[in-house]
Amino acid sequence: MQKAYRQWSYYEGGTSGYADTGYTAQESALRATFKRLLANLARRGLTGGDLLEIGCGYGYLLDEARMFFDGRVGTEFSPEAADIARTTGADVFIGGIEHIAPERKFDCIVATQVIEHVYEPLSFVKGLAGHTKRGGHIVIATPDMGGVLRRVMGRRWPSFKTPEHVLYFDFRRLSALLQRAGLTNVRRLPHPHAFPLGLIAAKFGLTMPPLLARFSVWVPATTVAAYGRVTNE
Repeated sequence: MQKAYRQWSYYEGGTSGYADTGYTAQESALRATFKRLLANLARRGLTGGDLLEIGCGYGYLLDEARMFFDGRVGTEFSPEAADIARTTGADVFIGGIEHIAPERKFDCIVATQVIEHVYEPLSFVKGLAGHTKRGGHIVIATPDMGGVLRRVMGRRWPSFKTPEHVLYFDFRRLSALLQRAGLTNVRRLPHPHAFPLGLIAAKFGLTMPPLLARFSVWVPATTVAAYGRVTNE
């Protein structure tokens, strides 16, 4: 799967019956999503200092985080995506958390749409905690298995992705994972998500005119997010 994530087609594949499914076409919707995420982090005092994003893609979140964090670092398996992310001025390492120097610590670590790809989630979160400053926070966001959208769509739920998605979480399971990893004060984090209208229509077998297809629509109950505090170094 890591080989698949390194392929350019993973980000710009153009599948699902909608020609513009790639990250470039979704930039406006993704940036809107990350702006709201960062605003929600700021309201809870989770911004400031140094940020690490795991699986940063093209760096849209890292770019929007300029005004919220002093330092910005990302990891990304795709070399091409990492090159794009570096244009935001952030340091981006190719690979996973293991490519960050062991002694390097961050005030906040964010992993959005990542944990569902991870075969050993407890080890993964513990690894993130090892790179978090004492009193810092880890934020995890993932498709919401317990959400209304999943229940309504059933087997057609878009986040049933084979073979890349290997785990699914609702808030109870996600918060339990963070607690097992040693995090304290685990809380739910609001995470509204925007999508291009054309991509939504394609999930239902419909097509949209190009101008309407790129219009961003907020879809509720798609993502569950939680954060916790790291108290041990």
